[in-house]
Amino acid sequence: MPARIRLQRHGKKNQPFYHIVVADGRAPRDGRFIEKLGTYNPLTNPATIVLDVDKACQWLKNGAQPSETCRRILSYKGVLLKRHLQIGVEKGAISQEQADVKFNEWLQAKEAKIANVKSETENKARTVKKERLEAEKKANEAKAEAVAAKRRAAAEAEAAAKAEAEAAEASAEEAPAEEAPAAEEN
Repeated sequence: MPARIRLQRHGKKNQPFYHIVVADGRAPRDGRFIEKLGTYNPLTNPATIVLDVDKACQWLKNGAQPSETCRRILSYKGVLLKRHLQIGVEKGAISQEQADVKFNEWLQAKEAKIANVKSETENKARTVKKERLEAEKKANEAKAEAVAAKRRAAAEAEAAAKAEAEAAEASAEEAPAEEAPAAEEN
């Protein structure tokens, strides 16, 4: 069996974290490996990939077969492009300097694209947070207005009750005073 470049799962349940390793094709997924090439964290946006490009390219040259997921990761990081350029150098189609220039141009363009994705993601998160805060402020203001209206209504009802009580007291005090002289006349 040839060597395989594949993922080795680590991390807790529902929190995967992978090591990118070169292992014998017969070895279990999380078992013995020959060499660790890097790590892959799919939980971040965009996914965090740390990879030794030169080692991966050397293993591909030696005949290691990547799994489908690792093939995509290697393509994303430019290992397959670098290997393709190295084949061109070995055949004499291009020089090593030209291959390095092409690879570095591609790498800079890729890094710029990744930086744009990160900044867009951060901006979206910032705007969503701002909108959520504004909605919360509006809801809090509406609640505060409702509470103030209830308090005003309660205060008005209490003031009206006091006024009625005072009016009743005043009328009660005036009525016995009028009746008292009338009682004396009898």
